[in-house]
Amino acid sequence: MKLTTISLGLVCLIFAASCTTEKSDELDIKPPNAQKIDTTLTKHGHERNDPYYWLNQRENPEVIDYLNAENDYYQKMTAHTKDFQQDLFEEMKARIKEDDASVPYFLNGYWYQVRYEKGKDYPIYTRRKEKIDAPEEIIVDANIMAEEKSYFNLNGLSISPDNKYASFGVDTVGRRKYEIQFKNLQTGEILEQKIPLTTGGSTWANDSKTLFYTKKDETTLRSNQIFKHKFGSSSEEDKLVFEEKDETFSCYVYKSKSRKYIFIGSSSTMADEYSFLDADAPDQDFKLVTPRKRGVEYSLSHFGDYFYITTNKDDATNFKLMRAPIENSTDWEEVVPHQEDVLLEGIDIFKDFLVLSERYNGLTRIKVQPWKNKEDAYYLPFTSETYTAYTTTNLEFDTTKLRYAYNALTTPSSVFEFDMETKTETLLKQQEIPDPNFDQDQYISERIWATATDGTEIPISLVYKKGIQRNGKNPVLQYAYGSYGATMDPYFSTTRISLLDRGFVFALAHIRGGQYLGRDWYEKGKLLHKKNTFTDFINVSEYLIEQKYTTPEHLYAMGGSAGGLLMGAVANMAPDLYHGMVAQVPFVDVVTTMLDDSIPLTTGEYDEWGNPNEKESYDYMLSYSPYDNVIKQDYPNLLVTTGLHDSQVQYWEPAKWVAKLRDKKTDNNLLFLDTNMEAGHGGASGRFEALKELAKEYAFLFDLEGIEN
Repeated sequence: MKLTTISLGLVCLIFAASCTTEKSDELDIKPPNAQKIDTTLTKHGHERNDPYYWLNQRENPEVIDYLNAENDYYQKMTAHTKDFQQDLFEEMKARIKEDDASVPYFLNGYWYQVRYEKGKDYPIYTRRKEKIDAPEEIIVDANIMAEEKSYFNLNGLSISPDNKYASFGVDTVGRRKYEIQFKNLQTGEILEQKIPLTTGGSTWANDSKTLFYTKKDETTLRSNQIFKHKFGSSSEEDKLVFEEKDETFSCYVYKSKSRKYIFIGSSSTMADEYSFLDADAPDQDFKLVTPRKRGVEYSLSHFGDYFYITTNKDDATNFKLMRAPIENSTDWEEVVPHQEDVLLEGIDIFKDFLVLSERYNGLTRIKVQPWKNKEDAYYLPFTSETYTAYTTTNLEFDTTKLRYAYNALTTPSSVFEFDMETKTETLLKQQEIPDPNFDQDQYISERIWATATDGTEIPISLVYKKGIQRNGKNPVLQYAYGSYGATMDPYFSTTRISLLDRGFVFALAHIRGGQYLGRDWYEKGKLLHKKNTFTDFINVSEYLIEQKYTTPEHLYAMGGSAGGLLMGAVANMAPDLYHGMVAQVPFVDVVTTMLDDSIPLTTGEYDEWGNPNEKESYDYMLSYSPYDNVIKQDYPNLLVTTGLHDSQVQYWEPAKWVAKLRDKKTDNNLLFLDTNMEAGHGGASGRFEALKELAKEYAFLFDLEGIEN
């Protein structure tokens, strides 16, 4: 790659002055224009000119000035919606039970629970010894730790087997670089020893003195090393026990549900590899289960004398279940065969039962199969047209009780405890909606199917308020993701009620690139089939218009991260179909990013998007990359969001995209860039701050639709 040298002294910005402070005079407010500095990028003999390449200089004050200028423009242009934003925030907040708590679970002599207190942003992690009504012990109060911090995230809470210590990861920037900290649960003291630059999670050996954790590469943030830490010692003395040198793989460490083994996993998009260690002997060497092989994916669980393996080995596209004796872990035998029309998503192992999580025709199923009598297997009875169900916290091994969660577009989340022996169940908790005006019977959900250009049927989950007529006048918000095999299930949302109560139809498009209809659904939406993701979304939009749910004047689209790439591609391909779009932390500069192996996660993404160092992949990616395909044409109204410290999609991608759109677009539609200067990929921390960001996005849509409250 050849890069034109840029003299930082020549970098400058031209900001048009805001001519008025009156909210009603927004027509006189001019957007900032980023200076163009020609930069030639060359690959495979092909040259691209990138005039906004300089925006990737995070430490350049002029870059920060530009982002602040865009924020200022956005704030001034939306000043008339500020009161509405606040009303929306209070409205959505009122649907949250502020003093809420999770369903407690039992582990190693204690009942564990996460709870929230009224008016507080962050969770409080607690436990009670032996009995559910025993005195509460606070493990960590994240509200106290987050005091005076603009961003705070705690993850990976892990308790030592002797129940005396807690380890957890803390991120105060938003870049997902966690520092592992320790707390003495007997004295309440947070210890001085800390381990920097980790994923946050850690795994205790059974001696309660040895801890395994994952380190990240300082530059790429790839999880590439597993270290062994002796409790009480300096992290500088920690021993490297595994290093993943293949840049397309990332590694991790965890303990089996049986607590017998510690596993090191290493995964790429197309392959997995595991090693194991007796948790009672942490100073021994890890043993390889079976060597990695490209195209063979698998995950590992332990039961008795065997490892149980969910895998796509031998062309089992939708995965099957196998097992291997621990003493000869390369000798795999089939337990549950592959099915052409059923995707095996995961398993839960109990002493007397095997539980299979499956997906059939887009819907999740939970199958209970006794170990002794496989012919007595049965499914939990779900009958709704569209819903979400999944097993939850099932940490106990010797029990007949299975916990699972259920919700739907019109049904709040519930957690059940199902007795696999008696086939009876108990509702442990249902999501409370404090809003007295909420009535789930006032909403309707359905699943419809659009036909794609190539004849493929694309499922769509819809929800709307009763009384909506298919007259072409309804505002519709169409949402999708469509990458990494991630399935966007039709889940219940309290915040979405603010849309539905104002006449919006919410449409969740299950486009190719996810696994809604099985593994092949994913394969047909990645690499050299990626454009199916975009055309599926467009075909869904056309179908919603054809069926008179809406018209282009009332159709809106939203997506985040890889879903933001979707927004960018669709905006280029079919801008006339949408009145507005919200692109959250969008991955839009595909080619440049995928050519830069210093950017976090790039090399691990080759099997998802392709490796542009290969010409075929380069040409294909270039043909849809949103930033590279911005042209002189009209574009929909656009709100683009990002975070300065984003480690997944760097802030400069949306910044460059917006700058280029400002230069090229031929319309007078709105174009806003909203950069959170203190957050990363996940946006603001804290449950209430996140609502404020969503309120801004909803206010943008409502303003376009002419809805004032």
